[in-house]
Amino acid sequence: MSYKTVLVHLDTSARAHPRLESALQLAKRFDAHVIGLFAVYEPETRAFAIMAGTASYYEQHAATRLEQRGAIERLFHAEVKRAGVTGEWIEAHEPATHAAPHFARCADLVVASQDDPDDPESYVGDHFQETLVLSSGRPVLLLPYTGFFPSMANHPMIAWDGSREATRAVHDALPLLKTAERVSIVTIDTTQGEARDERIAGADIAACIARHGVKAEVSSSAIADETSVGELLLSRATDLGADLVVMGGYGHARWQELVLGGATRTFLASMTVPVLMSH
Repeated sequence: MSYKTVLVHLDTSARAHPRLESALQLAKRFDAHVIGLFAVYEPETRAFAIMAGTASYYEQHAATRLEQRGAIERLFHAEVKRAGVTGEWIEAHEPATHAAPHFARCADLVVASQDDPDDPESYVGDHFQETLVLSSGRPVLLLPYTGFFPSMANHPMIAWDGSREATRAVHDALPLLKTAERVSIVTIDTTQGEARDERIAGADIAACIARHGVKAEVSSSAIADETSVGELLLSRATDLGADLVVMGGYGHARWQELVLGGATRTFLASMTVPVLMSH
């Protein structure tokens, strides 16, 4: 298995260019085709139509967005050519939360970013990242809104709890794990005095990926009462010097509400390194 199609979400935010660079870096590593999906937030035109004095504002907004779209498309084609990979540009004509999962289903890996609270252009829809992870059916590589990551996945950390989602994430990440210099598997001990399994937690998945040529170090961390699993995993990633976290994305839809697992919610809000999530 390898990544032969990488889809990168592009918008008018400041992080669009670094996100594209990360996608092209991966495309060069795996000789993959790159799809640039331009999907942004478009306000409801009817809202402007019924508000006095706002029609001209909407027209200006639309003109600015058209200019920005042209700039990012030109950048995409120039950077694809410079990287020496093949690529195609797609512009979504529906909300990003619908378009991105749809187009992602025909990709091997999806590259997106964490929302930047200081950049309004990074907002493309409510729960965009969560929806992409939970409904695309593909592994999603999420980049933090701060920092640059020129050497990604030299030391991935696998957050392992034996679940279906974690299993999916590990196998989806195998192309990256195979090319890594070092791989760490971290499990969280939540027994708190209960009888423990005599087997080493994480040993089974370590043996599994070892058959794929991936050697991994296994460690377990005990969780304190006041610390969440997500916070502990973030701390372990820092301690280990990991430059990528591989983990399951947990959540489901309940009526009109998106319910996320605690660790998933923590990472989406506070990630400090790129995170590959699968559901």
